[in-house]
Amino acid sequence: MELTDLLAYLAEGLVDDPEAVTVDSFEEDPSTIVLELAVGPDDYGKVIGRGGRTAWALRRVIKAAGARSGRRVLVDIVD
Repeated sequence: MELTDLLAYLAEGLVDDPEAVTVDSFEEDPSTIVLELAVGPDDYGKVIGRGGRTAWALRRVIKAAGARSGRRVLVDIVD
């Protein structure tokens, strides 16, 4: 499973409008991938979570999955 697909799958399980979830990927440098997660306007609170705990957990899972391929992965939640 690709990292973008994994992040989209996890985010879709958290939000009310899973069709509004988009994940864009680009390389910052050869060893770093940046994933930008966008959700519907009413779902940002669900993705970020109380005190940022949900966002932290998403980042940890994606970072661990990226480590298996030897690459550093950053997750940004964008508007």
